Amino acid sequence: MPNLTIIERSPDPEATTDSGARRLSIAERLRSAGQVRIGALLLLAATIIAIAWANISYDSYHGFWDTHVTLGVADLRLDFTLHALVNDALMAIFFFTVGLEVRREFAIGELTTWSRAMVPVLAAIAGLAVPALLYVLISSGSGHENAWGIVISTDTAFLVGALALIGPKAPGRLRVFLLALAVVDDIGALSIIALVYTENFNPLPLIVAAVGLAGIFLTRYLRSGRGLVYATLAIIVWLAFLGSGVHPTLAGVAIALLVPVYRPDRRDVEHALDLARTFRQSPNTEYARAAANSLRESISINERLQSAYAPYVAYVVLPLFALANVGVQLSVDILAGAATSMVTWGIIVGLVVGKFLGVYGSTALLRLFRVGEFGPGLTGERIAGGGALCGIGFTISLFIVDLAIADETVQNEARVGVLAASIIAFVLAALIFRISDAVHPAEELGRTLERPVNPARDHIFGAVDAPLTLVEYGDFQCGFCLKATGSVEEVHRELGDRLRYVWRHAPLTRYHPNALAAAEASEAASLQGKFFEFERSLFADQENQLPSHIIRRAQELGLDVERFEADLTSAAVAARVRDDMLDAEAMDITAVPTFFVNGRRHTGPYDAQSLIRALEETAEA
Repeated sequence: MPNLTIIERSPDPEATTDSGARRLSIAERLRSAGQVRIGALLLLAATIIAIAWANISYDSYHGFWDTHVTLGVADLRLDFTLHALVNDALMAIFFFTVGLEVRREFAIGELTTWSRAMVPVLAAIAGLAVPALLYVLISSGSGHENAWGIVISTDTAFLVGALALIGPKAPGRLRVFLLALAVVDDIGALSIIALVYTENFNPLPLIVAAVGLAGIFLTRYLRSGRGLVYATLAIIVWLAFLGSGVHPTLAGVAIALLVPVYRPDRRDVEHALDLARTFRQSPNTEYARAAANSLRESISINERLQSAYAPYVAYVVLPLFALANVGVQLSVDILAGAATSMVTWGIIVGLVVGKFLGVYGSTALLRLFRVGEFGPGLTGERIAGGGALCGIGFTISLFIVDLAIADETVQNEARVGVLAASIIAFVLAALIFRISDAVHPAEELGRTLERPVNPARDHIFGAVDAPLTLVEYGDFQCGFCLKATGSVEEVHRELGDRLRYVWRHAPLTRYHPNALAAAEASEAASLQGKFFEFERSLFADQENQLPSHIIRRAQELGLDVERFEADLTSAAVAARVRDDMLDAEAMDITAVPTFFVNGRRHTGPYDAQSLIRALEETAEA
C-alpha cells in the first residue's frame, strides 16, 4: 500500500494530536525511505570502487574477475570465472525478484485491468521503442547497430532510489506509475535478451527445464516441505537453461512467474492471531510452531520471497554486479575515443533523450486525447521528471553490453555511455523536480480537491446534482470520524436536497490495524449497492472490525456473502481504496477527518453550523 501517514484530528481546533504517534510515523517513513537509499548508495559506491580499481590497476581488476571457480561433485563439475558467476548465477536471483514483481503486478497490482494499466504500459512500450530507434539511427555505420538492447531498459533499483532522494513531495502516485512502467520495461528487456541475444541454442535441455517448471507449478499443492522442493527444482531449471544456450538468468524469471500470489485472506490472518493468543496463554513448542506456520501461510509465497530476497539483491547482488561490470578505464585515450564513438553517443541519446521522449511524449498524447486514467498527483511535470529518471539504464544496460558487443574497446565506450547517460538523466530529473516544486510551492498543495466528484465512481449520499458538495476523507476506526458523522447528519437535515455528501477512504493503517480491512469491506458492500448501510454498521461498532465481524455484518445486511468474500480479495477493491489513499497523499492530508467544502479544503472546527456556514459562503464565492 502507499506510504500514507495520517493522524486523527480533534474536532476542537485548539486540541493537538499525540506528538509521540506523529514522531513514530515519521520515523517509520524515514526508515523505509532509508532502506531504498542504502541500496542505491551501495550500488553507487560499488560503481565508484570498480572504476577506481580498474584505473589504478587494470590487470588486477580483470585478473580477479577472470579467476576460475569450479563447482561440482565427482564428474559433475561446472567451471566459471568469478565474473560469469556473478552475471550468470547471482543475477538469476535479481531476475527472479523482477519476475516476482511482474507476477504480482499482473495478479493483484496495478496491471490487473487494462483501464488501470493503459498509461504505464503504453508509456513503457514507447520508452522501449524510441530509445532503440534513436540508437540505431545514431550508431548506423559503426558495425554495432545490433547493440540497441543496451538502451531499452530502466534500472528499477536506481529509479526508486533516485526518486526517494530527489523526488517531489508526496510522490506516491508517481512512484506507482513508474514501478508499473518498470515492470513492463523489464518484460520487454527480458524478452529481447531471450530472443535477440541468445547464441548456440540447444533445445533439448529446455525439455528438462519444462519438466522442472511444471514441478514448480505443482509444488504449491504440497502440504509441507515446499521450500526444499522449490530450491531443488529451481537449481535443475537453472542448469537446464545454462545448457540450452538461453541465458540462465532468464530461468529466474520463468520460475518466479509460476510462484503463487494472492491477497491475504482476512480470516486466515485472524486464525493466525488466535493461535498467537493461544501461544501467549500457554507457551509451548507446538503452539509456537502452529502460530508461526499459520502467520506465514496467510501471506502468499510470492510476497514472502520478495521480502526475503529484496535485501540480498539490494545490498549484495547488485553491488557485486556493479563491481564486476563497471570497471572501465577512464584514460585520456579511452575518453577521447568515447567522445567520438557513435556507440557512446547512441547510448547517451537513446537513454537520456529516447526514454524522456518515449515516456513523457506518449503520456502527453494520451492526456491530450483523454485516453487512460491519470490520478491526482500524476501531473505532466512529474511525469516529465519520471521520464528523465527512466534514462538511468544501469544494471540491464551493462548486462547487455557483454552480450551484444564482443570488442573490448567498444565495450569500454559503451560502458562510458551508460555511466554518462545515467548521470545526465539523474541531474536532468533533479532539475525538473526542483523547477516543478518552485512553480507549485508546498503551501498550495491540497487547497483544492484534486479529484472532482464523479457519480460513476464516488459514494454519494444525497442528490447527485445538488448545488452544495461536502467531501470527507476518513477512517472507519477513527473516533473523531465517528463524531463527525453526527455533524454530517445534522448538516444533511438542515440542507436537504441542496447537499451531496461524499465519503473517501484515508485509513490510519499504522494505528488502526483493521481500518484498511474495513475500508475494503465497505467497497465490497458497495458492489452490491450497500455502501452507506455498511458504513453505518462499521461506525456503530468500531471495536469489532475483525474479518469474522465483517462477514457477520454482511450477513445481517442481507448481502450475498459468497460474492462479498470473493470481492474482499479482489484487486479492484484494493485498488479503489489505494486510489483514495494516494489522492489523500497527493493533497497532503495528514489528519482525519479532512473535509472539502465545495471543492475547497475546510480548516477549523467541523461542527454542523461551521460546515453549513462554510458551504453557504463558498457557494456564493
